Amino acid sequence: MKNKIFVALDTNKIKAAKKIINLTKTKKIKIGYKFGLEFLNSKNGRFFVSKIKNKIIFADLKLNDIPNTCASTVKALKDLNINYLTIHISSGLEALKAVKKISGKIKIVGVSTLTSLDNKNLKEIGYNKSVKNLIIHQSKLAQKAKLDAIVCSPNEVKYVRKFFKKEIITPGVRFNENKQDQKRTMHPSKIKSDWLVCGRIITKGNIKNNLKKLIQYLN
Repeated sequence: MKNKIFVALDTNKIKAAKKIINLTKTKKIKIGYKFGLEFLNSKNGRFFVSKIKNKIIFADLKLNDIPNTCASTVKALKDLNINYLTIHISSGLEALKAVKKISGKIKIVGVSTLTSLDNKNLKEIGYNKSVKNLIIHQSKLAQKAKLDAIVCSPNEVKYVRKFFKKEIITPGVRFNENKQDQKRTMHPSKIKSDWLVCGRIITKGNIKNNLKKLIQYLN
């Protein structure tokens, strides 16, 4: 399976975003651009995204609210021409269904358990399940809500595949043992998902060379 890449534009600077987009143009692999809370909440971020043409746009807003608010937010985003939008699966089945119902062409992506959390962290929050068992449970819920994609760490892809039948998107891509603020990571050559989310491993340093290195591992 050949992975596709979402380049994470983890910045609030328009100039930096333009540079990353320009330097990651390639015909060797399918690329989309992920804009998160930092960019879309910045002064000119939303306007910038609204003007992007002919790119796959992933709005990583991780909605997590009551069903009506989540659904209303999707309606408010319709002018952005986004392709993918995230919602926390922990928002509950009702919210997931409400968002999917009015999403139109936007692919709704369920966020399972953040890659920055491990079993100890889950216990602190109040979950009794392990990361693996919680994500299996969340996969079933995403499938039941008929979501278009799911986000999980590379470690859980094999379990998620058994219960969720559409696209799997994985952050936590690392070339080495430096996990930074993520706890569940993997080398790109070992990941069996549909999309890799790559931020710092592409955007820090020489962007063109970093992308070239990543593509070599994936072919």
